[in-house]
Amino acid sequence: MTRRPGERGELIRHGFRSPSEADEALTRVETERGMSRERILAQISRAVADPDQAVQFLARAIDRAPELVASCEDDTLLETVLIVMGASSGLAEFLLRSPESLLAMHDGVAGFDHPGRIVDRITASVREETPGAASRILTGHEARTALRQAWRRELGRIVRTDLASEEPREIVDQVAALMSTLADAVLHAALTVAREELAQIKVGPGRVRDGELDALRFGILAMGKCGAQELNIVSDVDVMFVVDVVDGTEMETARAIDVGSKLATRVMQIINEAGVEPPLWELDANLRPEGKDGALVRTPDSYLKYYERWAKNWEFQALLKARAAAGDLALGNELVERLAPLVWASAGREDFVEQTRAMRERVTDHIPRDELDVQLKLGPGGLRDIEFTVQLLQLVHGQNDETLRVRSTLGAIERLCDGGYIGRDLAERFDVGYRSLRLLEHRLQLRRLRRTHLMPREESELAVLARATRAKNSGELIRTWQRLRIEIRGLHENVFYRPLLSAVASLPEESFYLTNEQAAARLRAIGFQDTKGALTHLAKLIDGVSRGAQIHRHLLPVILLWLGQRGNPDQGLLAYRKLSEQLGDSSWYLRLLRDSNAAAERLTQLLGDSRFFANFLEVHPEAVRWLDSPTHLEPKTPEALRRELERTIRRYDDEAGMRRAIRTVRRREMLRLAIGRFLDLNSVDVTARGLAELSTEILQAGLNAIERLDDLAEVAASERPPRFAIIAMGRYGGMEQSFGSDLDVLYVADPAEDDDAERAMKAAHQLVNRLTKLLDDPRLPIELDAELRPEGKKGPLVRSLAAYTSYYESWSLGWEAQALLRARPVAGDEELGRAFMALADTIRYPAQLDARELVEIRRIKARIEAERLPRGVDPRRHLKLGPGNLSDVEWLVQCLQLQHGAEIPGLRTASTMDALQAAQDAGLITAEEHETLQTAWQLASAIRGAIFLASGKCQDVLPESMVDLEAIARVLGYRHGEGAILEDHCLAVSRRSRKVFEERFYGA
Repeated sequence: MTRRPGERGELIRHGFRSPSEADEALTRVETERGMSRERILAQISRAVADPDQAVQFLARAIDRAPELVASCEDDTLLETVLIVMGASSGLAEFLLRSPESLLAMHDGVAGFDHPGRIVDRITASVREETPGAASRILTGHEARTALRQAWRRELGRIVRTDLASEEPREIVDQVAALMSTLADAVLHAALTVAREELAQIKVGPGRVRDGELDALRFGILAMGKCGAQELNIVSDVDVMFVVDVVDGTEMETARAIDVGSKLATRVMQIINEAGVEPPLWELDANLRPEGKDGALVRTPDSYLKYYERWAKNWEFQALLKARAAAGDLALGNELVERLAPLVWASAGREDFVEQTRAMRERVTDHIPRDELDVQLKLGPGGLRDIEFTVQLLQLVHGQNDETLRVRSTLGAIERLCDGGYIGRDLAERFDVGYRSLRLLEHRLQLRRLRRTHLMPREESELAVLARATRAKNSGELIRTWQRLRIEIRGLHENVFYRPLLSAVASLPEESFYLTNEQAAARLRAIGFQDTKGALTHLAKLIDGVSRGAQIHRHLLPVILLWLGQRGNPDQGLLAYRKLSEQLGDSSWYLRLLRDSNAAAERLTQLLGDSRFFANFLEVHPEAVRWLDSPTHLEPKTPEALRRELERTIRRYDDEAGMRRAIRTVRRREMLRLAIGRFLDLNSVDVTARGLAELSTEILQAGLNAIERLDDLAEVAASERPPRFAIIAMGRYGGMEQSFGSDLDVLYVADPAEDDDAERAMKAAHQLVNRLTKLLDDPRLPIELDAELRPEGKKGPLVRSLAAYTSYYESWSLGWEAQALLRARPVAGDEELGRAFMALADTIRYPAQLDARELVEIRRIKARIEAERLPRGVDPRRHLKLGPGNLSDVEWLVQCLQLQHGAEIPGLRTASTMDALQAAQDAGLITAEEHETLQTAWQLASAIRGAIFLASGKCQDVLPESMVDLEAIARVLGYRHGEGAILEDHCLAVSRRSRKVFEERFYGA
């Protein structure tokens, strides 16, 4: 047939994306059925989401369902066919299978039907009425087909009205409520069929004895969206099954549970097993106690016992939506009423916040990475963000306010607004956001009658969705959705946290009127223990009309949100207040908080998870500047530190001034290193090296300061100390220093030949005392530990190079040679330091290690394990001396160095990790053993540092308290609730390390 010019353009104007294919389909309908294309196009209204799909299915109906096409002689019926087929391929396929269902769907043109009539029609679908005889309940495939067809007819009736609406967002709640009613009706009808089918089984394990079904009370509770009467177009229906025995009957409870389980299983099969007509939806009972592992059916008493003793907080959150839906409604209502007090008391449980957070994090974690940005339900700014916030507010305030005890999300938003828990503007934005996302979800699921929450990526599908939701085009649809995501993600802080400020100050938002008691309840839900103190801090921060108070009013909802996610919100808010008061209206501070989300969030992380930072940022508040950029937190080079310290010392003429200057630099750089490590911007190795380099520059600065003081006092050369050097030992010598650890050192002097040796050594000793006093810092102690010197505490604090030589050549013990393996000159006279190291090399890298010395090393190691571990401490938890931890790795490495250092240059290093790598390279250990030992050593080092940052104290024992473990885990980047995971990991790693140690150290 020849087409008029411009017909292609006309089809495009009607919304067809493939005009050529549409033209072929329209031509066929016109040719074979005599239906003019003009008449069809006249019915392609905005309500037809996908005109291409609609006309393609209409053309297919010519062969598969000609009576369907014949019925379209009526224009309104034609419009219904096009609307339904254009919106849902699933319903279109159903109309081809069951063309007689069109008239039922077409009833939707008059508007939504009464819920009672929906229930009546679904109930009637599984009954066969025969004139003059009692009705018969259908069973088997006959019942399943009839029930599923009836559901699809009712769905078509609902969506016909929905799709034709000019404002579909406004009727989302009505659609969802009708879908829930439809689900209830299906459950009731399926239960009727299930009872009949069980009654017909006369033999076999599925048999139910006469009278048992009559003696059984059986109810179905709807949960989730169905329970809230907010069901999607296509969604799993969450349920729980409850049974009891009819009063006066002799049926035992165990038998009632058994029969009830058969009924529940059969109901699920009727709805979801394969058949002639496709299944409806999954009946999901996994929200029941113990999930998939729990009993499918329980009595009310059994449910109550479980929720009283074992239930987690998320399970109470799930019960917010519980509703008697089918079966024995009185039994279902009884169970809901008995559980209600537990639900509304759950927010008062100690672990409420932790479990609720963990559940939300688990949901987000399970989203595949490639779906995160297209998830309507679970992703950031999705439906779950709204539901989570609303449910949290309900649980917190519903303890005392019964008006909040409603099931639906939209109803709860309205009640929260009426009660003053959220502002009207925010409630309206939440309402609009929820309706908009639910509309998108409904249209996506309707498209193919499949459960999905993913926004399409294809332009063609986006265009269909845009028409289905009344958007102008796909571009507007995406812009609106993205704007919604951002807004909804931010609404949580506004809805949950901003009203707290109205409880402590007079703010313009009059629709917020939380009482102090309500504000305290909300703070407890966030995780604050001292709610009175928290309200006081908030009031102080926002009081007045200063610029700082104004900025804090805008910022505090976000700050509270972030602090609530930390381990110790009370500590964090107190420290935040002190810091803010100390810095006052400093322009840089307020500007940083206002303009840099990253800096503000990092600040709450430091203050809320670390006692060290909460206390120490008071001493150096300017460090907050560094949080805006990772480059500010990189360790300073030794050269930069040296230049700064030299300039600083030259500015002072007195010891007190020099002491303050050196102390300031050390505190500042320790803080920089600590923040960098805490935020995981610097590795354990980089941090350890940075700490060692800082200590070296501080020691040298101290010596330089003393020399300058002597110059200013014009002390004669003959009265000054001799040449002097400091040798680093232990972890400091290996550049493996950790926070709060002592600095193991040796002091060596070299009196001149013409000098009085006794006087010179006395002056050297005084130099050490002066250096110790000069570097003293009560806030951040620096402990110079010389116990590794010859003869230990009994030996002289300072020795001459000649005395060291004499001692090591004549008297040194094996442990002293071992200690020298990590010796390194760090401060003082460089030439003297090199001379000492030349001496040390002759001791620590022997040409051959005598077998007796190896036995002695093993004996000493065993003795240390037996005697030096603190009494009462589980050895496995000691990070330094415990099996498989630092000491084991270091002794094994040092043993290899003593045995092979003379012949393998790579082993001649003070670094444990470098020596371990050299041992692998030389074939002394395997790659697997290297990995095991390295992991154990680095993990123990990281935990020691984390303990210091979390508590502000130096400790070598992995704590047993879960609270302390949680704090350490937080510092190490674990999520909330993963302290036990850290503990298990640490113990497992050390076990593997110990095995390697025993095989290599004792078995060599």
